[in-house]
Amino acid sequence: MAGFTTEINLAEFIDHSLLNLAATPEQILKCCEEADRFGFPTVCIFPSAVRQAVEFLHHKRPQVCTVIGFPTGATTSAVKLFEAQEATENGANELDVVINLGWLKSGNTEALHRELAALVEETGLPIKAILETAILTDEEKVLAAEICMDAGVSFLKTSTGWLGGATVADVQLLHQVAKDQVAIKASGGIRTAEQAIALILAGATRLGTSYGPALVQQHGTLEKGSAS
Repeated sequence: MAGFTTEINLAEFIDHSLLNLAATPEQILKCCEEADRFGFPTVCIFPSAVRQAVEFLHHKRPQVCTVIGFPTGATTSAVKLFEAQEATENGANELDVVINLGWLKSGNTEALHRELAALVEETGLPIKAILETAILTDEEKVLAAEICMDAGVSFLKTSTGWLGGATVADVQLLHQVAKDQVAIKASGGIRTAEQAIALILAGATRLGTSYGPALVQQHGTLEKGSAS
């Protein structure tokens, strides 16, 4: 690890997430303050917290990301579209959208494509399609990635974190399918700097985690160790 950790600015990869069902306004504020202090690209919070985050982060570096159809992806397309449009109107900069896994597994690829394409077109925002890789076969992961890319998403995201987390193998697979046409977000269970670095080296360009400050601090310790 010492041979390459110093070459990566870990903070630049982190979507600082607070997707706790009971998150309070005070906790949302703390999340935003941490993102600003550490220089993270975004905060990722529930739609009800978007206005608060946007107001606090006005003229600050971190952007505001929110989740759509989270965590199941099984709400109707109309509901997802309304949720996404409202988030956009409230100032969100990026949308992490859970795909409809039932449609994927039953072969209803047209509906899946149509839903994602509508979200891309109607919001005009970068869409990160959450595939929930932990419950998909490799063939389903590839199919889902291809549909999402064709629909115009900006990122392929591994997981919600509710049914399993990101793995190096899944990130490598998605990176191979993406061929640098879209970015890759690894999310779920990223709790150590070693994990984070391994996922970045596998092809992740964003990391969704609530452990951002701790990861950066761990990484700093690794850097000091490699220099000594």
